[in-house]
Amino acid sequence: MIVQRTLDHSIRCSGIGLHSGRKIQLVLHPAAEDTGITFIRSDLGVEVPARAEYVTDTRLCTTIGHDGAQISTIEHLLSAFAGLGVDNARIEVSGPEVPIMDGSSAPFVFLIQCAGIREQTKAKKVLRVLKRVEIEEGDKRCALYPAAGFKISYLLDYDHPLLRKRKVAINFAHQAYTREISRARTFGFLHEVEALQKAGLALGGSLENAIVLDTHRVVNEGGLRYDDECVRHKILDTLGDLSLSGYPIVGAFEGELTGHDMNHKLVTTLLADPSSYRIEELIADEVTAEEGLGEVQQA
Repeated sequence: MIVQRTLDHSIRCSGIGLHSGRKIQLVLHPAAEDTGITFIRSDLGVEVPARAEYVTDTRLCTTIGHDGAQISTIEHLLSAFAGLGVDNARIEVSGPEVPIMDGSSAPFVFLIQCAGIREQTKAKKVLRVLKRVEIEEGDKRCALYPAAGFKISYLLDYDHPLLRKRKVAINFAHQAYTREISRARTFGFLHEVEALQKAGLALGGSLENAIVLDTHRVVNEGGLRYDDECVRHKILDTLGDLSLSGYPIVGAFEGELTGHDMNHKLVTTLLADPSSYRIEELIADEVTAEEGLGEVQQA
């Protein structure tokens, strides 16, 4: 059988919060089987499970909360855990948000790999999508539907010369998360960044942790890491948001112009209909090359 995984040992780092601009201490710990991913506000002593029912805000990032404690910008770290197939972990955060690092999940991938990944004894559980679930709002649309393995496709179409009708499709049975997705950074437009900072948001944002675009080009001196980096970052975010279902997903996601809000609505709609999914153990004898979850299974 394919077993659950956790970290081999604890590891820590620090970084700047994107919106608060505060220095945040982050510590990743191993966790017991069947406990999933849990955040702990170490300054408040409050635990918040990384589950869809604890989502409190989806503006600009995904935020979870419980007993008055909020933790925001969790999606990049969750994406790294999901992309590397880590099922169980405890995450201590010393403030109200996970540090932004370089705006991608690559620093978290490095941190997890340095901690090591340890196999546990119980079978890995997955959420298998059994029927199509779809959310549509104007020109925005996202859906989950049955498929072998795990696939994400995303269409980005903004009124910008670099972001018109850009689509990327990733099949995680055959394409590596670390290579294809993890290095893609968050992005924003120069006029939006300036407006956010005047409003007291994105105080920790800089060219060191985000792609910034003006009316026609990328402002960052080093340019893009991928030609379609912005679309790949949307896939990175989506993987983190989908992990709030509590399990790796066996199925396919399609998104057009969507973000954290619609991702959350899709997950909650799926979970609200027991006929749309099944939780099952991942048995090795039943995993074919097409059914495999790529790094999600093999990392």
